[in-house]
Amino acid sequence: MNDKELAAVQLMNEYGKDKIPFLFIIDFEIKKPVVIKLSEINPSSFLFNINGKKNYNVKTKLSNSVLFEKYPVSYEKYKAAYENILNEINIGNTYLLNLTFPTKITTNLTLEQIFLFSRAEYKLLCKNKFVVFSPESFIKISGGIISSFPMKGTIDASIENAEQVILNDSKEIAEHNTIVDLIRNDLSMVAKNVLVEKYRYVEKIITNDKTLLQISSKISGEVGNDFYRRIGEIIFKLLPAGSISGAPKKKTVDIIKSSEIYSRGFYTGVFGYFDGSSLDSGVMIRFIEKTDEGLIFKSGGGITFMSNPESEYQEMIDKVYVPIT
Repeated sequence: MNDKELAAVQLMNEYGKDKIPFLFIIDFEIKKPVVIKLSEINPSSFLFNINGKKNYNVKTKLSNSVLFEKYPVSYEKYKAAYENILNEINIGNTYLLNLTFPTKITTNLTLEQIFLFSRAEYKLLCKNKFVVFSPESFIKISGGIISSFPMKGTIDASIENAEQVILNDSKEIAEHNTIVDLIRNDLSMVAKNVLVEKYRYVEKIITNDKTLLQISSKISGEVGNDFYRRIGEIIFKLLPAGSISGAPKKKTVDIIKSSEIYSRGFYTGVFGYFDGSSLDSGVMIRFIEKTDEGLIFKSGGGITFMSNPESEYQEMIDKVYVPIT
C-alpha cells in the first residue's frame, strides 16, 4: 500500500469503528483517495446522491432542452488499441480487459445540471471537476451481508429482440461469466459463504438519445455484523472493481495502464457512503470531466477473444450519454 492508501484505510476503519457516517471517493489508480465525515462535507465542493441518501435539497426544473454532441476518437485509433489488447489475450496475459477511451463532448448543460437532473442510482459531483451518474453498484453491506452487482453487457434497446439477442450472445455470456467468477472470488477474500443470488438480469437505462439494456448479476456473502471495524480493509481489498478492469485482475490492470491513451483518474474508481450501520457504493462509470480542452466523457467496454472491434467501438460510443429526457 502507498501512504495515501494506508491513511485512507485507517481513517475508514476508525470512522467505521466509531460508527461515524462518512463519504469515500477512490480513484482508479488509488493515488488520491478521499475520506470525509458527513458532518464535514462542504456542499460547495461535493454533492452526492447514493440511492436517495444525499447532502442537498434542491427543487428545480430543467428549463431548457438538452443539447448534447459527442466526438469520439477515430475508429482507426480505437482499432490500434484493440489490436494491442487482442495480442495480449492471444499470448495469455489476459482473457478479459475493459478498454476505455475519452470522448470529447459539447452540451448546453453545466456539470451541476447534469448531476441534478440525471436519473441514476449513484450520483456524485466534484464541483468544476467532474460529475458521475452511474447505474452500477460496487458493493452494499447491510445486516452482515455484503453484495456486489457486476454489470457486463450493453445493447441498444431499439434492436429487434434486443433482450434475447444479448442474453443469447455467446461473447456476452462468456464475458459476464468471467466477471461473475472474478467478483465471487474477490468477495471470498473478505466474506464467507459467497454465492450467486441472481444471474444475468436485465436493466433498462433511458438516455437523452436512446434506451439501453444492461445485464447484471448479484453475488453475496457474509461479513458479520462487526464489518464496520474493518470497513477500509474490505473496500481496498476489492479494488479495483472487476467489471471495469478484467481478469486476471493484476496483470490486466498493468496492460490497461500501458495500452490506454490517457489516465483514468477518478473514472472507474468507486465512491460510497457509510451511514453508521450500513454501506452503499457505486462504480464511477458514466463520467464527465472538465479539462482545459473542454468536457471529456470517459467510456469503454470489455474485450475478449470473441469480441468484434466494430461492435465494441459502437458500444463505447453508445455509453456516451446523459440519462436526462
